[in-house]
Amino acid sequence: MAFPPTASTSAAPASFDADERLRWVERVARLMDSQFRLPGTRFRFGLDPVLGLLPIVGDLGTTAVSAALLLTMFRHGASGAVVVRMALNILLDTVVGGIPIIGNVFDFAYKSNERNVALLRRHYAEGRHTGSGKGLLLLFTAGLLALVGWGSYVLLRWGWQQFN
Repeated sequence: MAFPPTASTSAAPASFDADERLRWVERVARLMDSQFRLPGTRFRFGLDPVLGLLPIVGDLGTTAVSAALLLTMFRHGASGAVVVRMALNILLDTVVGGIPIIGNVFDFAYKSNERNVALLRRHYAEGRHTGSGKGLLLLFTAGLLALVGWGSYVLLRWGWQQFN
């Protein structure tokens, strides 16, 4: 799935559907959250819960895809408040999704990427898609990196104690 070329990232498009990048975001969100259907049921799932079955690597991969979608939505007019709500959806999906067994079940039910697309669609429908959330996003990213660093340190320290 190739990322569409950029025409201009400085101005937000007039509508969600008018921008190929946002349609790309919607397609990837669907692939990650609800592309497939369990035969004979209405239950839908995507690659996120399937990849989440792979310890660490799967969760990191799905978080990276979600972050790329968030960055694209941010570049195309999502305001600071919407970006923070989207980032919180991703954080919740990542943290709870990382818990063995419980996280796997959670990943099948909680569709953070589609929730984020719905937030952006509502944002566009309200006509508030020209704001900037750079400061909030920077603060959130710094906090997330600090949390990941701390979690990695605790995990490595625990592993070191187990094997020594």
